[in-house]
Amino acid sequence: MEIIKKYFPNLTEKQIEQFSALYDLYLDWNGKINVISRKDIENLYEHHVLHSLSIAKVLSFRPNTSIMDVGTGGGFPAIPLAILFPECHFHLVDSIGKKIKVANSVSEAIGLSNTSFQHARVEDVKTKFDFIISRAVMPLDNLVKLTKKNVDIKNQKNSLPNGLVCLKGGELQQEILPFRKEASLWDLSDFFEEEFFLTKKLVYVSY
Repeated sequence: MEIIKKYFPNLTEKQIEQFSALYDLYLDWNGKINVISRKDIENLYEHHVLHSLSIAKVLSFRPNTSIMDVGTGGGFPAIPLAILFPECHFHLVDSIGKKIKVANSVSEAIGLSNTSFQHARVEDVKTKFDFIISRAVMPLDNLVKLTKKNVDIKNQKNSLPNGLVCLKGGELQQEILPFRKEASLWDLSDFFEEEFFLTKKLVYVSY
């Protein structure tokens, strides 16, 4: 939890309580449903929570922004971002029902009122949002194809135009090549000094 305070020093008491509760909740759920690698649960705050919050280093969502998390798994990156941005709404989507169950339960346990959940494939989601977020779900071209219909390009209110923000690792130059005019790339090592972030990147694509 200290690593979250290190990079986000202005959290409220409520946010600190919510972040602090995540470890025990995910530890408990992981014993029943494997949503995080069992070897990795000890690194929950660095590898999952802080990694999710890296989106906030590039884009600070303004109040009333709507965001869909595609392939949320156990709730990443949406749940940490929902804690950080309580005046925004996060819609968490996953095609695996038991993962949505975990995310929903964690959200309820920490008292989030700005989240909603849908057990579905993203192809079947018709609603529009300001932004799509995801973490290592699928190749960028597939993600863009499947989510373009879900972005509201008329209702602009943030510092970046509405679009897609995704967290990825490794060499991405080839993957973003088809979107070079619309895409921007950030190295997460520019924001965080931990070794884990050396190969991690954030990709933004405007729609």
